[in-house]
Amino acid sequence: MNEMTKLKEPDVTKSDRPLPKAGVLDIAAYVPGKSKGTHGQTLHKLSSNETPLGTSSAAKAAIETVAQNLELYPDGAANELRDAIAETYGLHPDRIICGAGSDEILSFLAYAYLSPGDEAIYSEHGFLIYDIAIRAAGATPVVAPETGLKTDVDAILARVTDKTKMVFIANPNNPTGTYLPFEEVKRLHEGLPAHVLLVLDAAYGEYVRKNDYESGIELAATTQNVVMTRTFSKIYGLANLRIGWGFGPGHIIDALNRIRGPFNVSGMAIAAGIAAVKDREFVTRAVEHNDAWLPWLTGEMEKLGLQVTPSVGNFILVHFPDEDGKRAVDADAYLLERGCVLRQVGNYGLPNALRMTVGSEQANRTVLQHLKEFLGQA
Repeated sequence: MNEMTKLKEPDVTKSDRPLPKAGVLDIAAYVPGKSKGTHGQTLHKLSSNETPLGTSSAAKAAIETVAQNLELYPDGAANELRDAIAETYGLHPDRIICGAGSDEILSFLAYAYLSPGDEAIYSEHGFLIYDIAIRAAGATPVVAPETGLKTDVDAILARVTDKTKMVFIANPNNPTGTYLPFEEVKRLHEGLPAHVLLVLDAAYGEYVRKNDYESGIELAATTQNVVMTRTFSKIYGLANLRIGWGFGPGHIIDALNRIRGPFNVSGMAIAAGIAAVKDREFVTRAVEHNDAWLPWLTGEMEKLGLQVTPSVGNFILVHFPDEDGKRAVDADAYLLERGCVLRQVGNYGLPNALRMTVGSEQANRTVLQHLKEFLGQA
């Protein structure tokens, strides 16, 4: 048998099916909060930090208008929405990018600025999307420990190396509810090399009532390496439409637009976002509701002997006793049986805590009553 007629040896380096690139299968898929109780009912869903006030009537009306022309493509650049955001916050629209939730913009940043061999830092109990975005871009996540469940600037700076290309900070942080004062954010920025991109995720920024807090607009407006992201999912009540935005230096927004899909934000989302951001009365009511019930929930939980991490968002992190039958997993099962859906946060490194959204008055009081029963205090 000559060389030409020899049978080909199988190539053992090839698979019998397509394989994802290295690192993808190391990513832990994001698991959203539960939506139903154990019997299939959804009575009080407090697992996803959704607003109890619903959606602005103006935003609903805008959606109905767009629904008459679903055959048409939306404005690929979301010009009117960017103009509305710019007018509300006093920004230049050319430095704003819109996405399918702020999650998409966080991913855009990772895809545009991280490569294999690079490192990106986030805090110990930071939003899980950071880890996913970093790994999906082929880079290596570096976790900085927190102090007292708060972002630790010194711990982050101590982990900066010549491989560091990005730092993600959720401010306020989810799921802890803690925040970093603006002076600390500036200190963090000053300690980073100029080529390292600082991403300030202010998804819950509208709820914060602290004089020493700033969402990130100032640094994003005045520096070359800071981007702030925001969402319409929380205070605006548009989570179902998936819409968010980012603000940063022109050169960064230009890079993100080059990898953004041509119609990444739907027409309904654009129209609803325009109406929502202009409805200041709705936002004011949402803030006032949170201002009333956040301290009430915190105080009532503490009266039950439960530890609550001080929160500036629209949720609280409740810590349970490390006792048989009284742990967070036990409380979660008890509440689910009674139609109250909270969020387990073991995947955030907090196995004995539950995160609870500030809900309606009825939801808040119902959860509290069930926890009294659970703890034998009713």
